[in-house]
This record gives sequence, C-alpha cells and structure tokens, in this order.
Amino acid sequence: MTTTDSAPPAPRALPPVPPPPRWAVRAAHVVAWSTVPSGVWRIALVLGVPVGVMEREDFLAGFPDNSPLIALTYVLLIGAVAETASYLTLGLVRPWGEVVPHWVPGLGGRPVDHRLAVLAASLGALAVTVLWWVLFFGGLLAAPSPDPGVSAGEVFFVASYAPLLLWGPLLAAVTWSYHRRHRVGAGV
Repeated sequence: MTTTDSAPPAPRALPPVPPPPRWAVRAAHVVAWSTVPSGVWRIALVLGVPVGVMEREDFLAGFPDNSPLIALTYVLLIGAVAETASYLTLGLVRPWGEVVPHWVPGLGGRPVDHRLAVLAASLGALAVTVLWWVLFFGGLLAAPSPDPGVSAGEVFFVASYAPLLLWGPLLAAVTWSYHRRHRVGAGV
C-alpha cells in the first residue's frame, strides 16, 4: 500500500502592487512632519521660552506640585505619540507597509494585511481630523474677544499648531491611494 505525501502548498506569491504616486509620497512626508512644530512649541513652553499665549507658570499650575519634570514628561510623551502616529503614514508609501520588517518580533517578514492597514489609517484620519479641527477652530471660536492687534506669540502659536490641520485630510488621501494600489495589485 502506497501513500502519497503531498507537499504543503507553496505560499501564495503576493501580487505586485504598483508604486505609490509621487503626490502620495509627498503627502505622507508632510504628515510625518506636521506634528513637529507643535511639539517644539510645547517643549519651548515647558523650558520657559516665551511662546506668547501662555506663560510657563500657568502651564505648570496644571500639574501636581507645579512640577516641571512631570510637565516635561507629559509634553515629551504627547510629542512621542503624535510623532509616532504621524510617522506611521510613511508605511502607506514604503515597503514596510507591504511586508512587516524582519526585525519586528513575531511578525517580521509577514505581509501586511492591507485591509487592516486601510481600516486603521482611515479611523486614524477621521480621529485626528475631528480632534484637530474641533480643537483648533473650537478654541478660536470659544476664545474671548481678541484684542484689536495680534501678538507675535499668537502668530507663533497658530503657526505651530496649524500644520496639524493637514494631518487628517492628507492621511485620508494617502490611505485612499494605498487602498487603490492594493485593489489594482489584487486585480480587483
């Protein structure tokens, strides 16, 4: 009696995915840099650099014992989370958005589930769009009536936080591009 041991099927080759369009690569880089100015502004505030719209002491009053160390830790943590989240947009236009890098424990070398990546990026785009647009314009609308003049500190503050308004819409556009490339690559 003979039995035929059939070899396990070879892993299915991933269909080729077209390269990202140039505009999507540029948009992803803008997203990755969009969080830097506000992070620098917050660090400057904690370090006591005059930033115009808030004094260091007013900011520190919101922390236990007016602790600059706790405030700096908080600011650095917010900055790290924002920078990491915005940096992940680059995965939608880079090879590590197709295959998990080998150095990632347990997942390295596996293909990225593009449906999961699109879902996560879409939810992220919606969240940061709502968050920053509501905070930015809600803060402007709820602010007390401004003085007739605009201070340099207010201009610096707005210039530092305005790039965050680009984050959500550009992430949505790059996500759409990623989704389209994978649909084309999958022959859908």
